[in-house]
Amino acid sequence: MQSSRLLAVSLPLSLVLALGCAGDGTGPNGNGNGNGNGTPTLSGNVQPIFTASCAFGGCHGSTNTEPSEKPQNLTAGNAWASIVNVSSSQVPTMDRVEPGDPDNSYLVHKIEGTAAGVGGMDTRMPLGMPVLSTTQINTIRAWITAGALNN
Repeated sequence: MQSSRLLAVSLPLSLVLALGCAGDGTGPNGNGNGNGNGTPTLSGNVQPIFTASCAFGGCHGSTNTEPSEKPQNLTAGNAWASIVNVSSSQVPTMDRVEPGDPDNSYLVHKIEGTAAGVGGMDTRMPLGMPVLSTTQINTIRAWITAGALNN
């Protein structure tokens, strides 16, 4: 009887503790990067996404072939200056990244596949690659929400 009561109390408690600590380790600070308070940083969290999915030749790398007056270079050390407070070539009234406002950041619309809804091209990025995961998109959105700092 006592072991049944112990099981009845400990099982729900174990579930609460396990679920409360659950996560995939890829959040803003899951890899040891970030600014210490859970806010993602450009160098520690966002740049690795750009590097793996966007920043290479023919796309948004140093040999960018984008027909634009303002090529978008997403390589390390160049991404911030290329996207933050820089108007989009496709929707000039919208910045690529508007600090503090991911919903008004054209880059977010491109990676979420909603660019046509704001007057842009209906091409989801990264082009020819798997779409970014929800976790990756949320990391980029959180970085923009926190001010899109060059950190």
